[in-house]
Amino acid sequence: MNLTTINVKLTNAAFKLEATNQQGNSLIMDAAQSIGGSNLGFRPMQLLLSAVGGCSAIDVLSILKKQKQTITHFEIEVEGDRANIEDYSIWKTIVLHFKIKGLVDVDKADKAIKLSLNKYCSVSKTLEPTATITYKLSVN
Repeated sequence: MNLTTINVKLTNAAFKLEATNQQGNSLIMDAAQSIGGSNLGFRPMQLLLSAVGGCSAIDVLSILKKQKQTITHFEIEVEGDRANIEDYSIWKTIVLHFKIKGLVDVDKADKAIKLSLNKYCSVSKTLEPTATITYKLSVN
């Protein structure tokens, strides 16, 4: 078993929450103003988009570094579109736009992204049953 524990604690009188992991790292979440939040942190659904971007970034960077590619700038813009299902919503489509600069072979970057999204990224595999995940790549 690979047990992970996250502690989520209310930090104000409304909806501001601090999530802390086992290593002591933390992030702030909040609700939308329309339901009484203050927009002082990420909303939980935004964290899912951040997680798929972060997971794939780690995979792609790791693969490209092993291939001796020189990266001077790396970012991913993640866009998601939600669909309402009864009283909740899910991510229906997610597009990751990889923006890479440096001495990077486009074919190697493309292959690294495909490996991440189709094989290695646990977050994209978790979202895959309900969301269509695609990508765009810009190199230099």
